[in-house]
Amino acid sequence: MALSVYMRVSSISVTPRKLRIPNGVRSVGGCVASAVNNDPKPSVGIYADSTPRARFVARRSETVSVQLLERPLRDYMSLPASQYSVLDAERIERVDDNTFRCYVYRFKFFAFEVCPVLLVRVEEQPNGCCIRLLSCKLEGSAVVVAQNEKFHASMVNQISCGNEQDNLSVQELTSDTTIEVSIDIPFPFRSIPVNVIESAGTQVIEQILRIMLPRFMRQLVKDYQAWASGDTSRQPLGTGEI
Repeated sequence: MALSVYMRVSSISVTPRKLRIPNGVRSVGGCVASAVNNDPKPSVGIYADSTPRARFVARRSETVSVQLLERPLRDYMSLPASQYSVLDAERIERVDDNTFRCYVYRFKFFAFEVCPVLLVRVEEQPNGCCIRLLSCKLEGSAVVVAQNEKFHASMVNQISCGNEQDNLSVQELTSDTTIEVSIDIPFPFRSIPVNVIESAGTQVIEQILRIMLPRFMRQLVKDYQAWASGDTSRQPLGTGEI
């Protein structure tokens, strides 16, 4: 099995359609952290009850067909996390057997640059694995960094393979992802409607998933093919580029 950052992005700039910003406000600051809704779900961040918040939620499922080789896909998906390839050493580092630190590319949210650094844990499952967010630190402009103690985030990426059937040479591999972020709205931007901020944040997350999840699945298939062909080096495949 292999781990990758499906949220990696080099330059995404999102401006919501028909955005109306009140007079005197030049831009809207916000930040995006990977998160997925799961119950119970890990919590990341602190915020005050009296502060207005924006909530961003995005979900996406991606399925690919995998040509089976001599070594079964199910065996690949059952590998212990200690044998995972990180796929892209430019953006992912192993912390321990089940924990990885993921450096996401910078992207633009309104006028501000955001670069999340994610700490994720991999939970092995009978037919795949589940990747969960443990913590997220935001890097970027000063306004973005100031939000590190003011947001709540959760994340899960459920990866699984379909049941094997006799005489079939193709099997399906699926990744189900849900991302959720709740963030305090910075004081200078509270005159902007919450729904405008939420729309922009959701668009950012959805665009990241549209770009990165298919890439993640392609890399996963490529890693399976290398492993099934006898390559047990588990060397990274990516170079940090989209």
